[in-house]
Amino acid sequence: MEVKSKEVKHTKKPEWIRVKLPTGKKYTELRSLVDKYKLNTICTSGSCPNMGECWAEGTATFMILGNICTRSCSFCGVQTGRPGAVDWTEPEKVANSIKLMKIKHAVITSVDRDDLKDMGSIIWAETVNAVRRISPGTTMETLIPDFQGNERNINRIIKVAPEVVSHNIETVKRLTRKVRVQAKYQTSLEVLRYLKEEGINRTKSGIMLGLGEKEEEVLESLQDLRSSFVDVVTIGQYLQPSKKHLPVHSFITPDVFKKYETFALDLGFKHVESGPLVRSSYKAHKHIA
Repeated sequence: MEVKSKEVKHTKKPEWIRVKLPTGKKYTELRSLVDKYKLNTICTSGSCPNMGECWAEGTATFMILGNICTRSCSFCGVQTGRPGAVDWTEPEKVANSIKLMKIKHAVITSVDRDDLKDMGSIIWAETVNAVRRISPGTTMETLIPDFQGNERNINRIIKVAPEVVSHNIETVKRLTRKVRVQAKYQTSLEVLRYLKEEGINRTKSGIMLGLGEKEEEVLESLQDLRSSFVDVVTIGQYLQPSKKHLPVHSFITPDVFKKYETFALDLGFKHVESGPLVRSSYKAHKHIA
């Protein structure tokens, strides 16, 4: 299938990027709980454009292991630096938040903790176990770092077997060093392949567009992910978090996102979410089935 991409270069966001303010009874209830109990969700701290839609469906995203990352990815708004000490009570705090919010499906992610011997994998496993114990009706997706490809650390995730394990390649191979800095494209593919080969039922990854990638590179990345047995892929538009981050090279039109979706489905992905406002956790509850 040939996909001819119409990249539209703008200094201002096009109309298809405009976000509607979240509304609805379920959103209002959850927003009240988050504010009252100071619950930490990526949905709110990251100003996710799909927050209202996801919350209405009982899905929310939580970040563990602090809010300071050891890596300095040039697309990401998370602060880079030396993280604080690990909070060993965090797994129960997250699990209690999920129970309080009555979350049906939780997406859990984290900063990179290359400063730790286990790279945070122990807290990851304990968080999954805590959610299962405290909110047993909640299913989970774990959006994990690459753990530098360390199998011992990845095995801790495999052992607790979340319903979905996700790891994003974020961009095409050529741009990886520029966009993800300390990460390696091939390492990410190997992590995803290893997860599947070691028994994870549903694996997932995501890519951002608008960073200067070429059409053939996007297709190649989708093929690489499918060759690594990835089941679910998300494709969204990169938006610049601040002036310090990489600028948006182009805004990709909705029809091109649709063409990439068709291409990915033809490759054999079980679920494909592709659109300007798609983020990693978009429609995450549907990716279990």
